[in-house]
Amino acid sequence: MYNYIGDNMDFLSDLGIVIKNQELLLTALTHSSYANEENVESYERLEFLGDAVLELATSEYFYLRSSLKEGDMSKVRASYVCENALVEYSNKIGLTPNIRTGNGVSNETPSIVADCFESVLAVIFLEHGFSFAKKYALNIIVPYVENNVTFIQDYKSYLQEMVQMEKKSLEYIVIKEDGPAHDKTFLVDVIVDGIKFGTGVGKSKKEAEQMAAKDAISKIA
Repeated sequence: MYNYIGDNMDFLSDLGIVIKNQELLLTALTHSSYANEENVESYERLEFLGDAVLELATSEYFYLRSSLKEGDMSKVRASYVCENALVEYSNKIGLTPNIRTGNGVSNETPSIVADCFESVLAVIFLEHGFSFAKKYALNIIVPYVENNVTFIQDYKSYLQEMVQMEKKSLEYIVIKEDGPAHDKTFLVDVIVDGIKFGTGVGKSKKEAEQMAAKDAISKIA
């Protein structure tokens, strides 16, 4: 049985977007596992194009809307076009249930869902041009940026990379420990070049450090 709910193809029309070439849209939602079984084209070529459209749209946005240096701008942009982010966007607009996959392959596989977000963006670009495609993408993405939503799982590593670009120092300081030995709560500050950038709370030092790094990243973004 194919993982495909094919009668819900109105997710773009719900956003006010009309696609005349429905076959191309269907291709954008077709994983190679389904394509190989049914002898049809997969989304791979469209995903290649959509990736470039998404990169340009978001790069222009962060260039115009921030004063970040090149390295920091790249890091922030990457957090909003990473796999986790694209899955969130796809689920929000109702794209995911329309993905066609073959036997044994879930249409909720994160990498596939992320690819389909880009391939659908390519279809919109081909039918309506870059300005329209950019508006579509940013209408979805910008609210997450404005609310400082982050999609990075390892916040400490991400923050470390950000500060290394500027050759700044990075330090985590335990400010407070509460509770009995078997149920402690930790409060941690993250210090960048002597300035407190974030604070985190967790049931372990590692968890508190991750939350402090997340707080710092959201403020930098």
